[in-house]
Amino acid sequence: MIMENRISLDQVKWSKFKVSDIFTVENSKPYHKDRLEQYKYGVPYITRTSLNNGLEDTIKGSDFKFNKRDSISLGAENADFFYQPYNYIAGNKMYSISHPEINKSIGLFLVQAFRSSIKDCGFGYGKGLTGTRMKDRLVMLPIDSEGKPNWSFMEQYIKQEQKKAARKVIDYYEQKILETAFDLVGLENVEWREFPFNKIFRKIQRGKRLKKADHIDGYTPYISSTAMNNGLDGFIGNKDGVRKFSNNISIANSGSVGACFYHEYEYIASDHVTSLSIDNADKYIYLFMSTIVRRLEEKYSFNREINDKRIRQEKIILPVDENGNPHWEYMSQFMQNLEAEKVQEVLEPIYIYIYI
Repeated sequence: MIMENRISLDQVKWSKFKVSDIFTVENSKPYHKDRLEQYKYGVPYITRTSLNNGLEDTIKGSDFKFNKRDSISLGAENADFFYQPYNYIAGNKMYSISHPEINKSIGLFLVQAFRSSIKDCGFGYGKGLTGTRMKDRLVMLPIDSEGKPNWSFMEQYIKQEQKKAARKVIDYYEQKILETAFDLVGLENVEWREFPFNKIFRKIQRGKRLKKADHIDGYTPYISSTAMNNGLDGFIGNKDGVRKFSNNISIANSGSVGACFYHEYEYIASDHVTSLSIDNADKYIYLFMSTIVRRLEEKYSFNREINDKRIRQEKIILPVDENGNPHWEYMSQFMQNLEAEKVQEVLEPIYIYIYI
């Protein structure tokens, strides 16, 4: 059985350490985004965002002063910590926390320890948490028999919890595979036909402009033109002067032009994205459509945006049924079948991981 000898946080002794007595805290060289060039396969650019592990974008180039991999990033204003497994560059007011023992598992453990260490600071203090202040903070860590940080325990505890989470993933997707165990012909054996955008999407509507300074803290996803994190640019609480959508796909009409994502939830769209809605479409139809629509990335660029007129004049090629209409059922079933196949590929290494 897995987890026969589970370890718990209360089975070891803990002690407080001054951060600077254990870790090296350094200022990251700041790079401003407006002076950088985006590149899909470029250098990770970490900023003070609390989303997506701090990753805001990937940047073209190599002549940078890098923060080393296997370290923890700290953003001064949002006072959040993230383990960084790769060499990266950073935005303004960023700090790097490092130690020779940090690896992925220990890094993930320390992130939670650091977050807990500033809970008593309050939001106001958190916004001013500088590297100097962090050095003077106390952090609670498990200790070994010599009273030193117990790196081995941190690593084993995280690996244990990851295996526990992996088991839940397996249980869920094994059931998913059983539910979608049908066979479909490949896409190459299906007839395809070209359709105008405005004949497929019952509603094509651009989001509304909302300046950053007018954002109100809240819980509604704000979707913009980033190609990262499903287009998510933050969470806001604005009620007036915004456009909300749900259960459709968004396409970036500027910035990362052509980036297309499905949103099952309610979201607020910026004017840099256009929402596309289909009558009676399920999740899998939208996932299929987002893959097809994303091909517009090849046609447009940062300097050539998809304006309202252009998008309505676009055409899309789709599989058709015997009557020449979009074969919605086929698209839905194809994506479900594809999901089951991909899940099986993903599960194999997870099986190996949880049993070693």
